[in-house]
Amino acid sequence: MDALARALRLDPVEREHLNDLLARPGTVRQTTAAPQRVRPGLHLMLQTLEHVPAFVLGRRTDVLAANRLAREVLTDFDALPATQRNLARYYLLDPTAREKVGDWARIAAETVAILRLEAGRYPNDRRLADLVGELTLRCPEFTTWWNDHKVLRRTHGSKSYVHPEVGELHFAYESFQPPGDPDQTLCVYNVEPGSPTADALRLLASWTADPATR
Repeated sequence: MDALARALRLDPVEREHLNDLLARPGTVRQTTAAPQRVRPGLHLMLQTLEHVPAFVLGRRTDVLAANRLAREVLTDFDALPATQRNLARYYLLDPTAREKVGDWARIAAETVAILRLEAGRYPNDRRLADLVGELTLRCPEFTTWWNDHKVLRRTHGSKSYVHPEVGELHFAYESFQPPGDPDQTLCVYNVEPGSPTADALRLLASWTADPATR
């Protein structure tokens, strides 16, 4: 397998995906995984990071928790039914995402690659299969990206959004797995101090703060 991976020039994530595929049992029976929970310490961390958008993703890019600025910059996940709080679903199916997300096609394709990596690791995840089926039916671009068989684990990079009230927002994001929770990812959208994005976030934070805080 190592020789094959070297010959194909696979990167570490692609090697991991290949191993996941070869580790599949002969007969796969789909099951429903137990709901994921975010521990209190991570919830507290999201509140502490009140000056930048931050959120916690679970399996299949489910949004398990999000702070106030993340809900303002992306979408209000807390207002959605629990079964629809999913980042891939937002990027690919929410019509406002195509207008708000900078370089939408790249971000959407990368998100599909993340789902492809998940599908290799959890081939019996019924909710993931249902999500892939819904995206196949409702997103015209999804099938092309899915059939590319690209895989990705997002760790860091840049993203931009267009907010209807404060305009363009540019972020340098960092994503990492909290210790003890390998199926969860903490995502933080950092900004340059003193930048126009930092000023815009301060405005958003003040506008959306509760009356006591204001």
